[in-house]
Amino acid sequence: MKVRDMTELAVRNLRESMLRNSLTTLGVAVGVASLVAMLSLGVGLQELASKRLSRSGLFDAVFVTTQGNFREFGRSRPRTAAAGDPRVLDDDARRDLAHLPSVTEVYPDVRFATEVRYQGTPYATMVAGVPASGLASGAFDGMQGKFFSSADADEAILQIEFAREITPQTETLVGKDLELRYAERQTLPAEPDSSASPGSPASKKTEKPAGAHGSGSTHTEEQAPASQGDDASSLGGGFSIVPRQKLLRIVGVVDSEPAAGFGGIARGRVFIPLHVAESLRATQANDLRDALRGRAGKPSYLSLTVRVDGPSKVKDVEAAIKQMGFATFSLLDATKNIRLVFAVFDVLLGIFGSLALVVSSLGIINTLVMAILDRRREIGVLKALGAADGDIQKLFFVEAGAMGFLGGVLGVVFGWLIGRALTLALNIYLRKQELPGIDVTSVPWWLAAGAIGFAVLVSLIAGMYPASRAAKLNPVEALRYE
Repeated sequence: MKVRDMTELAVRNLRESMLRNSLTTLGVAVGVASLVAMLSLGVGLQELASKRLSRSGLFDAVFVTTQGNFREFGRSRPRTAAAGDPRVLDDDARRDLAHLPSVTEVYPDVRFATEVRYQGTPYATMVAGVPASGLASGAFDGMQGKFFSSADADEAILQIEFAREITPQTETLVGKDLELRYAERQTLPAEPDSSASPGSPASKKTEKPAGAHGSGSTHTEEQAPASQGDDASSLGGGFSIVPRQKLLRIVGVVDSEPAAGFGGIARGRVFIPLHVAESLRATQANDLRDALRGRAGKPSYLSLTVRVDGPSKVKDVEAAIKQMGFATFSLLDATKNIRLVFAVFDVLLGIFGSLALVVSSLGIINTLVMAILDRRREIGVLKALGAADGDIQKLFFVEAGAMGFLGGVLGVVFGWLIGRALTLALNIYLRKQELPGIDVTSVPWWLAAGAIGFAVLVSLIAGMYPASRAAKLNPVEALRYE
């Protein structure tokens, strides 16, 4: 039997029992729709998580610290440097890291506990420096106000929880001034100053002109007593702590925390440009440790963030940094676990979604078995005219495949509509909660093609029994039927 003749017979048979075949096809469509809707939810959530994480820059970042610091964070990492003290993470190391291939940016994690004053009221807080590239991380999307106007601007962005401590009307803070009070780290000479006498005053205040460290700022200095300088000098130069103050303009209020720091150290609540934060030379947590270890004469960093020009280069850059004697951490291992979780999630959704399609396959079996009873005489005529058993089987397979294909196409459309409705309802709820909208479902081409192919496959499997039963009919008995 020719393919053309077989197709014409299949189409005619499907038209003759339009209602029954339509209901069977609709059952397949419902099964495919449930499958597509569930899998589109899993795919959409995975794409949403990947997009947010990729945009945050976490996938193309390597966090660098010293071997000692890494062990302090509760992690065990073998030392790759030569025997002796671990290499210090200072400006020389920062320059070496910046010269590595595929590295686009290297910046320190600058954050310090201090006090700020708003309209004369003091607030204890944590200040963190944010690089200019932080604007592209997505953390500042939907913020009140705007991002920093420049890398050297004396501006600040407040975390919303801290802003609410100041005033419930957080939007009124934008454009106001905030006074930052901090402790500046000043390196002392290796030898004590011979001109200093024990009878000199314990402290002396001097006022520096505004703009010494940035426009519109004032700085107040208190020098440490000479005895303190001598003690610091005995530790290899040491450093003095000088109180300072700086006036900042509040330009925005942000919901999220855009600078979590290495190892989750102290969440920042006031954010300033990283260049400004570095110029302050504020005392940080690692300064006392360096002084006790005799390295106070040269400032070091607690950690550095190394940006790479693509996630595929992270592993090579991380290996090169380890060879330099530093400890590293990246989110590559964490993303493997995330992908594993989503893979298991997708499999479970696919199993539950396929149950409806399996149930609909029973409808195909029932429809084709009923078709055998209705068309026994037709099958007997075809066999009497020379049709082989294989031709009869192919005819029923074509009919089953046609119902599966049409049901698959309709199911993909229905599944996409269900996903759109789910996204619309979710976004309406999020808008009521004053949250940004998201897209939680996605139907890529491979999911649509796979769902249609799966529907055809299930339909063909469902048609095996009716096709085999039709092919085994005795033509004489089939002609005598009725």
